[in-house]
Amino acid sequence: MAVRDLILLGNPTLLECSAEVTRRKLDSALETARDLRDTLHSFRSARNWGRAISSPQIGVLKKVIYLEIDQPEVFINPVLSDLSEGMVEIWDDCLSFPDLLVKVSRHRSCRISYRNADWKKVSRVVEGAESELLQHEVDHLNGIVATMRAVDGSQFALQSQREFLGDGGFANVI
Repeated sequence: MAVRDLILLGNPTLLECSAEVTRRKLDSALETARDLRDTLHSFRSARNWGRAISSPQIGVLKKVIYLEIDQPEVFINPVLSDLSEGMVEIWDDCLSFPDLLVKVSRHRSCRISYRNADWKKVSRVVEGAESELLQHEVDHLNGIVATMRAVDGSQFALQSQREFLGDGGFANVI
């Protein structure tokens, strides 16, 4: 469909909550998902990283996430539950602040319930990197950016300084 401009950190749109998609608006949500796909692919071509994107990151305040790791997947109206007690600290990156890394604490696993592109209800447990990624994207739908989840005020770094941060705990590795 279209590559859209990314909404960047500092734009108040990222702090707004997204609206649920109704069955009647599924076609519009799928059009948004195609724009998310095209925008993610363009970003990947330029930066060589990125696994998912949420609709607020292109200025659309609908509850839609596009994820592409092994295969493309669309999440409509996702809800997280059954958050694990076990946590992991990772260096998180984001398409909306591509030059910045933020150390955050995320749940090791959770359940995600959502509607897929066919409007079928899906509920499954996700773990590890997929759990972290979906927590990040659902946060976007709720007006929360990773900088708000920093483990403390010193846990920020520029992408260009990754070599000083050690080997482990990076979020968006394709």
